[in-house]
Amino acid sequence: MYLPQEIIRSKRDGKTLSKEEIDFFIRGIADNSVSEGQIAAFAMAVYFQNMSMDERIALALAMRDSGTVLEWRSLDLGGPVVDKHSTGGVGDVISLMLGPMIAACGGYVPMISGRGLGHTGGTLDKFDAIPGYQTAPDNALFRKVVKEIGVAIIGQTGDLAPADKRFYATRDITATVESISLITASILSKKLAAGLDALVMDVKAGSGAFMPTHAESEELAKSIVHVANGAGCKTTALLTNMDQVLASSAGNAIEVREAVQYLTGEYVNPRLHEINMELCAEMLLLGGLAADIEEGRGKLQAVLDNGKAAEVFGSMVTALGGPADFVENYDNYLEKAEIVRPVYAPASGIVQSMDTRALGMAVVSMGGGRRRASDSIDYAVGLSDMISLGEEANADRPLAMVHVRNDDQFAEAEKSIQQAVVTGEGKPEEKPQVYRRIRLEDV
Repeated sequence: MYLPQEIIRSKRDGKTLSKEEIDFFIRGIADNSVSEGQIAAFAMAVYFQNMSMDERIALALAMRDSGTVLEWRSLDLGGPVVDKHSTGGVGDVISLMLGPMIAACGGYVPMISGRGLGHTGGTLDKFDAIPGYQTAPDNALFRKVVKEIGVAIIGQTGDLAPADKRFYATRDITATVESISLITASILSKKLAAGLDALVMDVKAGSGAFMPTHAESEELAKSIVHVANGAGCKTTALLTNMDQVLASSAGNAIEVREAVQYLTGEYVNPRLHEINMELCAEMLLLGGLAADIEEGRGKLQAVLDNGKAAEVFGSMVTALGGPADFVENYDNYLEKAEIVRPVYAPASGIVQSMDTRALGMAVVSMGGGRRRASDSIDYAVGLSDMISLGEEANADRPLAMVHVRNDDQFAEAEKSIQQAVVTGEGKPEEKPQVYRRIRLEDV
């Protein structure tokens, strides 16, 4: 028999906790026998004393086992169960294309996604922009869609890693969110509960990233790879560039529009395409659906070119309650703002840098994101035709097109965008879109 306060004391004093102590504490979070004050004290002790990799593995598994763990073997699927998770960014619409592309190549993607918080957009909020789409189907429909279509993108159900939900709520109000040990366990508890064979992590680095520095992004990526593999899920992390808006758009309905255009070949942002292809190819490799990255890229390009990926996306939307002709007629279904107007740079020049986080917050200020979890979202507002680093901003090339409801919103957005995008002379240093791949042998 353990006492929560003794476990907190051990961690406070820098001792290594046993698997049994961690299991006991997490069970207490799930059944409410551990108080909110004790959760806060434990989180703060971990924040200052950190955790070993073995402790992190035990924590992730204990939180996974606090609720339902999905299993897919009984469905007799014809391929691997794989997924991708991103640490979040601005214009990060990749899940919408990646899931259908992997399914079109023979993988099965039960993607359990989240809502936007802070400056980062949420995959679920994008799908909520599609009329009728159910982001919270019952388990039977979720499993049916995964089996028949190959991909279902939905929200976290209450019985998946419930200890993490309570733990995170306390961390959020006690300044302990930034612990890499706790972030690792929180992300992986939900992904491990999804019953995956393999996972690819997209860890962002740059001005729009969740982690404040490149070094911390890399540390988080290594932690996730070590812990996920230690917990029995084959995992690779890609460290990717978030120094500018990833897609050409930011905002829910506007990003859905760009995702459909990408899948049909109508419009493909080259930066978005590069990162998406690298993540997808890594998923095919980990799932045994490609012998190497090159073969993976070839298979992925084929399902884009022959229309199979777009078809899978359309089938998923329909199966989860959306319109049957959404891919063909997306413009008829996605909400539009009354005002679509360009924002120009105060002076012509080449774009040197972007405060991507500030651009994300500009979308939140328009109503396109949440300041609090209870806030409602305006799906129509946001940015499109976003300028890229190294492009020239002038009278013919605005910084972005702004989609808003009224003139006051436009004036506020214009000011934010002009402050966030810095122009000057000469081309800025070109950085890679994928900084590095981190596999188990690298950690």
